[in-house]
Amino acid sequence: MVHLIDALHLGRPDVICIALVECGRNELLLVDSGPESVFEVVVEGVRKLGFQPGHVRHLLASHIHLDHTGGAWRWAKEFGTKIYAHPRGAAHLIDPSKLVGSATRIYGNKMGVLWGAVGNIPEDQVIAVEDDAELRFGSERFRVLYTPGHAQHHSAYWLQSERTVFAGDVAGVLIHGGPPIPPFPPPDIHLESWKDSLAKIRLLKPFSLHITHFGKVADPIPAIDALEKRIFDWADWIKQRFLEGRSEAETIPEFERFTVQELLSEGTPVEDLATYERADPASMSVAGLARYWRKYHPEQVP
Repeated sequence: MVHLIDALHLGRPDVICIALVECGRNELLLVDSGPESVFEVVVEGVRKLGFQPGHVRHLLASHIHLDHTGGAWRWAKEFGTKIYAHPRGAAHLIDPSKLVGSATRIYGNKMGVLWGAVGNIPEDQVIAVEDDAELRFGSERFRVLYTPGHAQHHSAYWLQSERTVFAGDVAGVLIHGGPPIPPFPPPDIHLESWKDSLAKIRLLKPFSLHITHFGKVADPIPAIDALEKRIFDWADWIKQRFLEGRSEAETIPEFERFTVQELLSEGTPVEDLATYERADPASMSVAGLARYWRKYHPEQVP
């Protein structure tokens, strides 16, 4: 029922995973789309699984960051797919101008190469879904889980029949069964909300998770526990660098070395380090955590 498609972002495997769910005869659902730059790869992935892309009727967006749903507009345009997102994110799928402006400040002239084109989705093809809403597609029922922390507009989706959570980024980045690590990009990181979101997932006692970076996590509770610990450990590490007087620019290379050593110490193969960095750039985490400390706990940092 649940199939996985490697979007091969920039030609690299194991960075962006798209889940496809069979909901009924000629009724398919995607969780996230990846950026527009991988649209054709994902379409071909649907075909290779033996399905028709035109039968992708629904697309559940975990959140609107471009690596997750930058290509959703193409599905809406080419195949009439309906896009479901948290209300805070839905408006930016209809009018992505602010999203593009924010992303351009971060990625500059790399926008096109990384993410491809960004387009708007007609309002009647975007459905805003609130926390705890039940979505019925064919024979399947999904429950919406509002899960902020990584982003204020982040949702996960509980598929009861499989006892799995499609967790987007709130369950972290986990490559080839390695350590789970948190993605901390600006501007919405909020550690306390993230902790609450992980608690919400734990209560479901899922048999598995499906995450965008990357794939199925078959032993979810230990992974969630390890991620939660690392969220606060890494945040405290960054705070300490600021207390020592380092700037963000000075902290980035030190944090890169720190994360590499932590991954290696937990048995991560050297060849997986570049994949972790591609899926979860250290520089983004420094910027995201710097904003978190200064916005929510300014009394704790210089």
